[in-house]
Amino acid sequence: MSSPKSPTHVRFAAVGDIHVNKDSAGTLRGFFAQAAEAADALLLCGDLTDYGTAEEAKILAEELAAVAVPVVAVLGNHDYESGTPEAVVEALVKVGVRVLDGEACEIEGVGIAGVKGFAGGFGRGSLGAWGEPAIKLFVQEALNEAMKLESALAKLRTPRRIALLHYSPIAGTVQGEPVEIFPFLGSSRLEEPLLRYPVDAVFHGHAHRGTLQARTINGVPVYNVAKPLLQRSRPDAPPFFLYELPRESAQSTLSEIPETP
Repeated sequence: MSSPKSPTHVRFAAVGDIHVNKDSAGTLRGFFAQAAEAADALLLCGDLTDYGTAEEAKILAEELAAVAVPVVAVLGNHDYESGTPEAVVEALVKVGVRVLDGEACEIEGVGIAGVKGFAGGFGRGSLGAWGEPAIKLFVQEALNEAMKLESALAKLRTPRRIALLHYSPIAGTVQGEPVEIFPFLGSSRLEEPLLRYPVDAVFHGHAHRGTLQARTINGVPVYNVAKPLLQRSRPDAPPFFLYELPRESAQSTLSEIPETP
């Protein structure tokens, strides 16, 4: 059972990198129930399974089946490892999870745009589409994911918006990882759509040893909610990140209150 809804705020519990494997059965139901009790919706930021197998996806779906609040997810690189990401999606959809891959949805008046994202590096360290065909294909994949994110963001018509990713769009939240692997943890190309279509917050995972929070160039907060990072950086708190946004109705009510002379 979830807590009573706040009349003024919408609450989101965000977490990524759960890495469900064949031994995870029965180990996550309490965790998901705790997150659902604290929030109006659960956001899952990829690497939901360890190898992307149908068996792991089935276990994950069974762990999520009792969650009473809406669940929105994107896949991560681990969910592609077995070459059957559609099996992961199918299992999740069967228990009511909304899996986004360049799409958008709305929960409690908040728009959510979701995409896996891809690697390629940040800023001046970004890999360019020059040279061998394999390099060009790699860069094109990052561009394709950025275009999918832009398409999803463009569909949103809500005053409040969230972007859901697996890979990071900025270098700030991968700080703490070995510098040598920064190019494989995200891409600045994912930040570009966020500059054209601003959101209230961005959530991603993937960088287990990264930094919990940083900001885009235009000041949007970006949260790395990889479960291992949350467990290590906040050992006394449940390993999900709770984020609140004002409800539009509450905002309207506040704006109607006249100023005191």
